[in-house]
Amino acid sequence: MKIIKAGIVILFFIFCGVLKSQTLEDEAVGWLQNYIQIDTINPPGNEYRAVDFLAEIFEAEGIEYQTAESAPGRGNIWARLEGGNEPGLILLQHSDVVPADEEFWTIPVLSGAIRDGVILGRGARDMKGLGTLQLATFIALHRSGVELNRDVVFLATADEEAGGMFGVGWLIENRPEIFEDIGILLNEGGGGSRVGQSVVFSVEVTQKVPVWLRLYAIDQPGHGSSPRTTSSVTRIVQALNTLLENPFPPRIIGPVNEYFSALSVDMEEEWAGSYANIQSAINDPNFVAKLHDARPGHNSLIRDTCSMTRMSGSNKINVIPPTAWAELDCRILPDKPADQFISELDDLIGYTGVEIQKIMAFTPAISETNSRLYRAIDSVTQELHPGSRVLPSVSTGFTDSHFTRDLGIISYGFNPIITSRGEHTGVHGNDEQVGEEAFRRGVGDFYAVVRNVVID
Repeated sequence: MKIIKAGIVILFFIFCGVLKSQTLEDEAVGWLQNYIQIDTINPPGNEYRAVDFLAEIFEAEGIEYQTAESAPGRGNIWARLEGGNEPGLILLQHSDVVPADEEFWTIPVLSGAIRDGVILGRGARDMKGLGTLQLATFIALHRSGVELNRDVVFLATADEEAGGMFGVGWLIENRPEIFEDIGILLNEGGGGSRVGQSVVFSVEVTQKVPVWLRLYAIDQPGHGSSPRTTSSVTRIVQALNTLLENPFPPRIIGPVNEYFSALSVDMEEEWAGSYANIQSAINDPNFVAKLHDARPGHNSLIRDTCSMTRMSGSNKINVIPPTAWAELDCRILPDKPADQFISELDDLIGYTGVEIQKIMAFTPAISETNSRLYRAIDSVTQELHPGSRVLPSVSTGFTDSHFTRDLGIISYGFNPIITSRGEHTGVHGNDEQVGEEAFRRGVGDFYAVVRNVVID
């Protein structure tokens, strides 16, 4: 398969006069500002507002599109540029964003304003910024009129921040034609990072599998003044304490090994050797403890984890309740099924008498890197950013890519926007933001990658 060099792509833009990059960058900045201002905070979502926004752009461009509500207000929209017989490409984004507490923000949560060189507002990073890059690429391909070697589908969905059951999950069940003859997909999950003069682009090829569990206990109720030897609450506490004192043993899967090895190249001496030989390093309890303390995100890549997030017992201080519960946000490495993990967990805490109830669990899947799309990401980013590197990565969070990987679609998390180490992003936090210049650069970079894949 032929990979078109990025330099040729840029010359093509100039020659044809179809994509005047500055003009498209300006449009993209305006689209992102407006997109951020649309309230799609989930819950409740109201993603129909994003559908209306995107539909207006498509209508102005003469692009046909379709929409569907999975529930009242839960809007989804997609459009297709038809091409040749190669397996199609989906540009997937979610239009919902997480809540924010305006008390801790320095600007309105849905501002969309530009201040000190950054575009501000909930969704600027997750993921209306990347979603706008996808939109700009889709519009640019349409405007170019160039023959495509495959269909390109733009898909903006609801509900990713709450599990995707009103978005991609619903569409797979109710609009399966969207995904027919699709072979590759770009979504959130990766990113560019700069450390000194070095730039690394991570491409998410798999993710830890969310396994959300409820621990439920029943015991004899009574008065708080006369405690028994056991109670529903003490059973829950005992189970949680067992989890706390017995962290899951570390293990290294293939993509994590590649990721740590690639990271070691640019790391300070204190970490470089261990990262380069992470399989051996995890046998040193001192290193594992140090990693957990200093780099909890990387610690989460070497083991299964469970975070204790919610619990409930009595509704009155002097009443020992008949039931109590606690909820766990567990994330497991994608090398075993969730049911096996739950069975192992039951072996660990079953002696306490608690019942483990499964709230949600996805299936594990890993996308191979031997694809034209991955090679295009590698080739184009190296040409546009000389000396940069591309490496496969594992996400500790989950995205809608788990749905599409289950369909056999090669799905990558890729975002060309480069963030410097220590730069504030505010993802799921306060003052979420993206640098305007980095975003503008990302418009052309994302287009260049996609064009190398969809045009021979």
